[in-house]
Amino acid sequence: MILTIAKKEFRSLFAAPSTWWMLALMQFLFAWFYLGRIDDYLRVQTQMAQLDNAPGATISVAAPLCSVLALMLMMLVPLFTMRLIAEERRNQTWVLLLTSPVSATHIVLGKFLGLLLLLVLIVAGSAAMLATLLLGTHADIGLMLANILGVLLLAASYAALGLYFSALNKQPIISATSTLGVSFGLWLIEMSASDNSSFLRAVSPNSHFQNLNTGLINSADLIYFTLFIATLLWLTIRHLNDERRNAS
Repeated sequence: MILTIAKKEFRSLFAAPSTWWMLALMQFLFAWFYLGRIDDYLRVQTQMAQLDNAPGATISVAAPLCSVLALMLMMLVPLFTMRLIAEERRNQTWVLLLTSPVSATHIVLGKFLGLLLLLVLIVAGSAAMLATLLLGTHADIGLMLANILGVLLLAASYAALGLYFSALNKQPIISATSTLGVSFGLWLIEMSASDNSSFLRAVSPNSHFQNLNTGLINSADLIYFTLFIATLLWLTIRHLNDERRNAS
């Protein structure tokens, strides 16, 4: 049942014209940043070649672009998650799903996996663009894979957060703005925290992404993302179960 709901959500996301417009705009912006970064790298490549430990193309181009991709996904994911539950409430189709014999766990996991599949395709398209670095230079494959993993985990975290707010609100716009506001707030926490504020950095998903962005795959960061996603999905399931009991 989870896979059935996931396939349905994936098809519905791709059936919406707005999805294609957002994907086209995102790929255009990412390609524009990519070409601009390549141009900047080529301009200083001669000077960097004279250094003993000159940064390669992966550090100079791929890693910064993955940070840009993470920021773009932070703004894009709420536009997708607001449709998962909040829009069904507005269209009055949510009652049919809520009163069906499908469990809340299956509903939440199915919708989450459907959106996650779309996000994987988005990241894969951007990763394919970054892979063109292999055609003209020696790229650090390990660093590139660590960045892609970090972007996927960060996108999944935003998806779980957006799904939770989509379950809380009846209006899609409120759901999207709430998700974006909290995501941006967590991003600001990491940006404004000092080196001594280890707790503030620990609660921000972006700080854990930064470790992967530098090529450091730490078990603590992987555990954080797993707990962050699992907690938000559990809260969403619990809220839907409470809503189902109140409706019965």
